[in-house]
Amino acid sequence: MPSPKNPFKAAIKAGTPQMGCWLGLADPYIAEISATAGFDWLLVDSEHAPNDLRSILAQLQVLAAYDSHAIVRTPIGETWMIKQLLDAGAQSLLIPMVESAEHARELVRAVTYPPHGVRGVGSSLARASKFSAIPDYLQTADDEICLLVQVENRAGLAALDDILEVEGVDGVFIGPADLAADMGFIGNADAPEVKAAVLDAMARIVKSGKAAGILTLQPDMQKACLDLGATFVATEIDVTLFAKAIRGAAQKAKALVSD
Repeated sequence: MPSPKNPFKAAIKAGTPQMGCWLGLADPYIAEISATAGFDWLLVDSEHAPNDLRSILAQLQVLAAYDSHAIVRTPIGETWMIKQLLDAGAQSLLIPMVESAEHARELVRAVTYPPHGVRGVGSSLARASKFSAIPDYLQTADDEICLLVQVENRAGLAALDDILEVEGVDGVFIGPADLAADMGFIGNADAPEVKAAVLDAMARIVKSGKAAGILTLQPDMQKACLDLGATFVATEIDVTLFAKAIRGAAQKAKALVSD
């Protein structure tokens, strides 16, 4: 019995666009509601959201019952952290702030079992192997792990071509917000210079044969990236969706009693 297939990895490898949503509310109930929406993938964020290993685990457990594939973004690309998330059952990881090919190679080793990598061998007590119910998990797990690296500053862009040559990296995600800040346009990812840099990076990623990804709330950028061949695109964030809806509801309520 092999490791469970990773449909997200198979889809982006085939060039089939996968549309996603960011989960930052750090709650399994919200994650489950989001899973009923029909997105291809949902990203559980622990870089800019108050998630820890247990809250991520809870969200992985509820998402497992739905078709939306769970991706986890780590706070940082630490091997010990990656090991825990993989053992908890995450099959797809997004690692922020990758700035060099060597860093990318270290991440490949972190998600790969020895002798080719350094992932700790503890699957017998891990959710990933269904607690030893998958007898050949160790022999088949590597093929189903999807490693996505995030390039989001000028150093990362300068090293992008080298990063794209790293075997074992399945996709490269461009982070417009941090890139805009690093380029001197903090809070303005819509600046023409930032958009040009993002689209150029997208084109380079697609040309390399790796999957290209982005989170952007701007419909024109979503369409532009998809037109270039991006295959994993997030178009919404649960935090901003809820904030906008609840504030609008409050305004409507107050209007009922205004003079």
